[in-house]
Amino acid sequence: MNVLIVGSGGREHALAWKLARSPRVSKIFCAPGNAGTAALGENVAIAADDIPALVAFANSRDIGLTVVGPDDSLAAGIADAFVAAGRKIFGPTASAARLESSKAFAKDFMKRHGIPTADYREFTDSMAAHEWCRTAKYPLVIKADGLALGKGVLIAENPSDAAQAIYRCMDAAVFGDAGKKIVVEEFLVGVECSIHALVDGGSYLLLPDCRDHKRALDGDLGPNTGGMGTICPSGSIDEALRSRIRSEVLDRFLAGIQADGLTFRGMLFPGLMLTSDGPKVLEFNCRWGDPETQVLVRRLDSDLLDLLEACADGHLASQSPQWADGAAACVILASGGYPGAYEKGKPIAGLADAASCPEAVVFHAGTKAAPDGSILTNGGRVLGVSSTGRDLVEARSRAYEAADKISFDGLQRRNDIGAAKK
Repeated sequence: MNVLIVGSGGREHALAWKLARSPRVSKIFCAPGNAGTAALGENVAIAADDIPALVAFANSRDIGLTVVGPDDSLAAGIADAFVAAGRKIFGPTASAARLESSKAFAKDFMKRHGIPTADYREFTDSMAAHEWCRTAKYPLVIKADGLALGKGVLIAENPSDAAQAIYRCMDAAVFGDAGKKIVVEEFLVGVECSIHALVDGGSYLLLPDCRDHKRALDGDLGPNTGGMGTICPSGSIDEALRSRIRSEVLDRFLAGIQADGLTFRGMLFPGLMLTSDGPKVLEFNCRWGDPETQVLVRRLDSDLLDLLEACADGHLASQSPQWADGAAACVILASGGYPGAYEKGKPIAGLADAASCPEAVVFHAGTKAAPDGSILTNGGRVLGVSSTGRDLVEARSRAYEAADKISFDGLQRRNDIGAAKK
């Protein structure tokens, strides 16, 4: 079948890379794609949020399955539009995607269905938020309610930090409409990890756990980003804890969407904090993680199309995917200044040398091809250099060996992705 992938980041390149290995895929289209996806199929000059144009394209090219990457496309109702047009799509409806697009909606869902999470309050009035935070217990986590490209989570160590965070979100509108409402949470202490579960509304399939590295700088310092690298497995979850995650998070989530009448056929990606009291959900995401997808596809031995199609069709219980032993690691190469302001259009050198390293695959995130065929930077996160190994030590060593081959002006990266905590 023909497959359409919506999005332009590293996640979409990773999905295209894995789907291209399916004998059932005739052709891959990416809208709008990047320089990496162009090598695997055909890029289409349609924005990820131009839903009418995407539906029309799917109809014109007889697309058998559409796979949605970005959260904002799901929040805008792309799944609803495709289903209405009789087109198969992997992704939840807009009402179900509110579990990601509104943190307040998600917290209320968790509270009602007994899913463990941090205590919280929500505010739509900045003065009320300022007043409450003056006497609160610190540290606190202040979150813009809506989608903010992974940057709307602010840690407040004291009332001054809280006041600044509230001002940025609600008064200065740094995150636009996403910050009109905020959620203020207790600060959870523990080990952070990411889980992914395919959900078809009637059942779910838990994938291997990962650990993302959100802070921009080594040692988990600096501002939060969309993710500077990831490892799989996380090294933090044993079978007992996995069982608890199933019973306390996933089973309750499935029962919750059924009780609330939410149509969810796609990827559930909860961020977890493993606390002394057990796993607690930091947030729900309703799509593949980025850069978690890059390591998950490297370890998946089964046909990804089979999994995605079964999920979209509601037949997920028939699937038993196989996963490679060992580990995978991915190191993000970002533009200088990210997650703040950065420049685009920097020539990238060393891509072929990196790809020739043992077990290395370089996933493009923010790239574009110049008329002369050279590859230029075109975003904050530019590349995800991934590798696999017999264990995490080998996987991260190989990923950094390949990353060392790549250069561009202003290149920024973390050097401790997957390193043992000191």
